[in-house]
Amino acid sequence: MIREPFNDGWRVCGRTSIFEQMATGGAAEAVAVTLPHDAMLAGGRSPDGSDGSHTGYHRPGAWRYDKDFEVPASWASKRVTIEFEGVYRDAMVYINDAFAGQWAGGYSTFHIAADPYLRYGQANTIRVEAQAHKDSRWYSGGGIHRPVHLLIGDLLHITPTGLRVTTPQIDDELAVAAVAVEVINEGTGTRTVDVLVEVRDGDGEIVATDHAPLTVLAGERATVRKRAYIRHPALWSVEEPNLYTATVRLTGADGQVDEARTTFGIRSVSVDPIRGLRINGATVKLRGACVHHDNGPLGSAAIARAEERRVQLLKDAGFNAIRSAHNPLSTAMLEACDRLGMLVMDETFDMWTIGKTDDDYARRFPQWWERDVDALVAKDFNHPSVIFYSIGNEILEAGTPHGARWGRLLAERIRAQDPTRLVTNALNGMMAILDQIPALMAQAQVSGEPAAEGGFNDMLDGMGALIALPEVGERIAESAAVLDVVGLNYGDSRYLIDQEAYPNRVVVGSETFPTLIDRYWKLVTEHGHIIGDFTWTGWDYLGESGIGRPTYPGEPASFGAPYPWLTASTGDLDITGRRRPVSYYREIVYGLRPTPYLAVQRPEHREHPFQPKGWAWSDSIASWTWDVPAGTPVRVEAYADADEIEFVLNGTTAAKVPVGTGKAFLATADLPYQPGTLEAVAYRGGAESGRCRLLTAAEPARLRLTPDRPHISTDPQDLAYIDICLVDEHGTINPISDRTVTIHLDGPATLQALGTARPSTEEPFQAASRTTYEGHALAVLRPTGAEGPVTVTARADGLPPATVTIDLRHPGHTVSATTTRHEPARS
Repeated sequence: MIREPFNDGWRVCGRTSIFEQMATGGAAEAVAVTLPHDAMLAGGRSPDGSDGSHTGYHRPGAWRYDKDFEVPASWASKRVTIEFEGVYRDAMVYINDAFAGQWAGGYSTFHIAADPYLRYGQANTIRVEAQAHKDSRWYSGGGIHRPVHLLIGDLLHITPTGLRVTTPQIDDELAVAAVAVEVINEGTGTRTVDVLVEVRDGDGEIVATDHAPLTVLAGERATVRKRAYIRHPALWSVEEPNLYTATVRLTGADGQVDEARTTFGIRSVSVDPIRGLRINGATVKLRGACVHHDNGPLGSAAIARAEERRVQLLKDAGFNAIRSAHNPLSTAMLEACDRLGMLVMDETFDMWTIGKTDDDYARRFPQWWERDVDALVAKDFNHPSVIFYSIGNEILEAGTPHGARWGRLLAERIRAQDPTRLVTNALNGMMAILDQIPALMAQAQVSGEPAAEGGFNDMLDGMGALIALPEVGERIAESAAVLDVVGLNYGDSRYLIDQEAYPNRVVVGSETFPTLIDRYWKLVTEHGHIIGDFTWTGWDYLGESGIGRPTYPGEPASFGAPYPWLTASTGDLDITGRRRPVSYYREIVYGLRPTPYLAVQRPEHREHPFQPKGWAWSDSIASWTWDVPAGTPVRVEAYADADEIEFVLNGTTAAKVPVGTGKAFLATADLPYQPGTLEAVAYRGGAESGRCRLLTAAEPARLRLTPDRPHISTDPQDLAYIDICLVDEHGTINPISDRTVTIHLDGPATLQALGTARPSTEEPFQAASRTTYEGHALAVLRPTGAEGPVTVTARADGLPPATVTIDLRHPGHTVSATTTRHEPARS
């Protein structure tokens, strides 16, 4: 089926009932948008947002999307399907005002058969309704947040998910690509076609081909299976993500009937408690990042370039694996993981039959779980990056017999469709013993009262002792038994206990505290049955506001922070993609960074220095520019794989400190602040092994604009990211003299977002002005479809204007035939 983008020309407004429209004189005014789009982001925030800090104080809503489109008369003999990659949530689809289909879940791809409702040779309309209200524990966004496609094909065609490739046999000389093609004949007569299978390598060269005739009765589905033999295969791995393309063409007496194409990788996956996880026979330890689905300033809109950029920056920071939390990844992100070499744990649900919020997916789960599981497998099947399916996250009923039964149903549903991948479940032992926690805490002598200086993150210190209790192991035993790999959230205290009790069990830290990566990684590297660690989180996110904030005396010690807090403030990378100090510490723990890293705790809190705990790293940034008097004591931190650190202030040794005294890979010292140069010099065996330097910045002299790329595509699924920073006359960033920056564009692009990583703010991402945070802001440009230069001008009071130009160029390809996606849902 020919697959065309269906993302332009949409309008969105708040959804109102017919009775409200009668009372107010009409529907709400619609705004033109290009998909993907997040309707909730435009609705703004308020202290009384639907679920408070959980959703970042964003307002709930119900929305209506409309689009007019032409349907040629020639399509009357075709099959027309509309593919939605994700609508949040409870999508209702109408074509020419007739109900055409629905989908309850907010993250699944689904298909709507359009034919019965179309007016051929005329203008047509499509309407999509969605809503979000107290149904998520984080910022969900709302509306059509993933792309939409129009599929047009012959009545005899390959189904949207009908091309699937596995690689059951691999060695250095030969690989077998097993190609399965599902064809459906929706015509009224029997038809015979020739099925041609063609495999090309990354250079576009044909490496295997085969064909066979196929006869399909009217109304029948048929599956063709061919085995392509690829000599000297280039394997897919994190280090070398080699991809192949499989193309299938159906040809009848009158010429080509249909075509489908998909990329795939040749790689093997195995796991055992001795050698751990192996990709292509080589052991791989997972350096994992949990990620939510939002794109920071873009909200939940899964624009392809935004998804790719996240994968690239996470890989640059040392990660080799992503866990989708807690819903299936977008297709665009999976495609980026395939291209860039990132392993994926793709997750299904955050709840099954027991809800976690007032109106979440638990109310739909019993009727919809099979369709959503099928949609996940269909989306992921050909992506070599996907090595795990996770059937849930911290499922409340997982510690019960009936919960274990549900887990078995989900796991077997997946295995029946895709036996080539591993099945896991992110189990949290605390959830298994919620009814016993008061008594068990007393028994284990674990205090639940937060210390004044640590707030909520101090409460988390007791989790390990509770999860290690025998009662937890007993309650999760059956749920764990249905899995190939047991995911444990914050369950490192069970790693070695369970090795003794269940010697055949393989475990992964499916969600862990970022502050304890030194301890976790030692366990991972020393034990074969522990295959990796996924930190919470790799990328900061909207909602669960302030769970990773340092809390000081006199501040509330609650789970979330008060309005106007916005972000969780717990990612290795902030919501704009800049690395935070914990990211460099992790990179050193992984053994990927040979040089030290230097950070400084904020001197305004010098009387209460904050140590890493729970989700909160120390309150530090990489800066030696502070608005405090000279001589003020400040705490400096150096992260290094070294024996000792020498802190050198303006050329003079200020302190020499051993590394790892209080925490592995960390050295700290209290120094008097003096403007100038601060260096951390690392020593191993008495010899210098690396150094890091911070410079004091003068007052900002100009704005510096740095685009991520000099030119981009005209495709609205592409984006340009421009880093805006305040620098002094020598180019040093000043993080303490923030200014309001205003952006103006001239050319065929729009300002999609302007944001910073400031965790607490009332400034919206959609405005053209924004106050910098620690000297930085980020502008995101989206093409409107035309070629030409786009000039970006930034202005701030007291500084000269700064400009940068980005070229927009037409992509050098035409619309291709469909890749395989989901089976049309005839609902």
